[in-house]
Amino acid sequence: MQEFEKSISFDGRDIRLQTGFLAPQAGGSVLIQSGETAVLVTATRATGREGIDFLPLLVDYEERLYAAGRIPGGFLRREGRPPEKVTLTSRLIDRPLRPLFPQWLRDDVQIVATTLALDEEVPPDVLAVTGASVAVLLAQIPFQGPMAAVRVGLVGDDFIINPTYREIEQGDLDLVVAGSPDGVVMVEAGANQLPEQDIIEAIEFGYEAVQELISAQRELLEELGLALVVEEPPEEDPALGKFIEKCAKDKIKKVLSQFDLDKKARDTALDEIKAEEVVAAIAELPEEDALKVAAEEGNAVDNQFKKLTKKLMRQQIVKDGVRVDGRKLDEVRPISCRTGLLPRRVHGSATFQRGLTQVMSLVTLGTPGDAQELDDLHPEAEKRYLHHYNFPPFSVGETKPMRSPGRREIGHGALAERAIVPVLPHQDDFPYVVRVVSEVLSSNGSTSMGSVCGSTLALMDAGVPLRKPVSGTAMGLIKEGEEVRVLTDIQGIEDFLGDMDFKVAGTDNGITALQMDMKITGLSLDIIAKAIAQAKEGRLHILEKMLAVLDRPRDRLSPFAPRLLTMKIDPDLIGLVIGPGGKTIKGITEQTGAKIDIEDNGTVMIFCNRQESALEARRIIEGMTKKLNEGDVYVGRVTRIIQIGAFVEILPGKEGMIHISQLADYRVGKVEDEVSVGDEVVVKVREIDSRGRINLTRLNIHPDEAAAAREASLKN
Repeated sequence: MQEFEKSISFDGRDIRLQTGFLAPQAGGSVLIQSGETAVLVTATRATGREGIDFLPLLVDYEERLYAAGRIPGGFLRREGRPPEKVTLTSRLIDRPLRPLFPQWLRDDVQIVATTLALDEEVPPDVLAVTGASVAVLLAQIPFQGPMAAVRVGLVGDDFIINPTYREIEQGDLDLVVAGSPDGVVMVEAGANQLPEQDIIEAIEFGYEAVQELISAQRELLEELGLALVVEEPPEEDPALGKFIEKCAKDKIKKVLSQFDLDKKARDTALDEIKAEEVVAAIAELPEEDALKVAAEEGNAVDNQFKKLTKKLMRQQIVKDGVRVDGRKLDEVRPISCRTGLLPRRVHGSATFQRGLTQVMSLVTLGTPGDAQELDDLHPEAEKRYLHHYNFPPFSVGETKPMRSPGRREIGHGALAERAIVPVLPHQDDFPYVVRVVSEVLSSNGSTSMGSVCGSTLALMDAGVPLRKPVSGTAMGLIKEGEEVRVLTDIQGIEDFLGDMDFKVAGTDNGITALQMDMKITGLSLDIIAKAIAQAKEGRLHILEKMLAVLDRPRDRLSPFAPRLLTMKIDPDLIGLVIGPGGKTIKGITEQTGAKIDIEDNGTVMIFCNRQESALEARRIIEGMTKKLNEGDVYVGRVTRIIQIGAFVEILPGKEGMIHISQLADYRVGKVEDEVSVGDEVVVKVREIDSRGRINLTRLNIHPDEAAAAREASLKN
């Protein structure tokens, strides 16, 4: 392909596309740039594998540290396991692409997006999403696009398109909108408790910008002499589908209308219908019968049975307004919550159950040194709130090997984390590092929102002073022609057989996170607005149930959580506290058992499981850093004796010397005649010399001064 460049300007920012130069053997490739951030995106198609009954789409986003002029750490000095941000960006690209490929496509399709340069101003993720659409179009893969994505920020009262990292951090909204010519195909957002109407307006604002990028891609194809590829789907004989419908339709409808059946019973009943009514009927056909031959091809029977079940379930919802469990469209399943489940060293715990979905969330409080260091391309250096999500196979009654977290687990954990971050206390007020682990114990839809609800309760159980409690619900959609039905709190079958999974989390003030994925080629803004409004009703209902169990954070932390004390010292004295090679601070740690972190501004944070040990460490540091004045009176303890005087520790870590001439108002022959090691003595600061040495005296101390010093000593 010939080299070609195109520049797109909108909202005061340029996006540049360059094709025909890099990666010439890929099916399609584009270098997409904005500012000095550049991402190479390729799309390649290969012949599909036999027997595949799904689209084997593989999306890989890659970050190279050379893009920011850095060399990777570690022994190997090369990129290793992808950071969490890389996994989340891969998902961000995949989610709006997948529904736009024809449902019949079974070829292997791989998208690879590699960030080649990063200016630390322009995030590369939304560029990669748009670049993926361009690469697919250039590769001439069947695609119901073009598709594009933009980020919407809110700074003050103004929405802005593709904000910089700084603008995202300072604003109240981080929203990614992806769209096709048919409508919105994906939304993902974190927000600072924004009202629903603000979110709707932001989505509309973003989709208008998406339309400009879609038009630019069409112009690019026209200028290159390319057209959108339209391939005819493979011919499918409807005979097998009609045969299965004749055998099983009525019995499937009966099962779908038995509202007292739970998930396991319903699945078992459908499997029995398939085996007894369909498979058995096919087995009785002659060997040479065309239907029997068609049924033996791959998963033909399973696929047609699933297609019929989907059709009947959707008809029941659209025509009768009733779901498979008998609920109304806007009804939430029964909710059960518990807190404080686990004993001893678990700092906070809770379970949240909605229907058959059950999530246990557990909280651990740590010190600032437990913050996660981020080694990726992006400006954020560390994370102080960590939310991890686990989905074991027993949660859906299955058995399979348990590996490290996959993309789904990382994505669900990140969504729950994003939902709760806006309500966490400020670091100055609560400097703990917080880790929440959400264990999915039973899954039947919307475990990510169950994690949000369970984690809110667990955080309050741990005594974390959340600004507001957060709840969440997952919305679904059934679209049959012009008929549209929005479902509140979808369960597994509605997610699997429906057209949308729209998760919304927030407080009673507004939204903190949302994520929308589509299985159709686009959704109008009116339907999105309806879903967001209906989600609010469900969210507030769930929140009411949660607060009936625990309505505010507990007044005290777990007795096994680290105790935290903070103090300020003169930054010039940080070196004194640390000591040469860290000797002094290590000594304090060994003496008290406390963990001590000191920030550059002189903030000292002391953590220990025992309050008494934390207080002792603070007392030592206060003593070391307290500014002494001549004439101050202290009660001290004699630590050692030399020929010319005695050393007295007047504050923890701070000693002065009483010269033999200052021990008494008469001549003293030997120091040992007046004091011994371990004696408690009242002394006055007589002088602090130019080298910082403290000279003490026992002379000229008024009785009132001595009494005050003794009282202060008892308090410490």
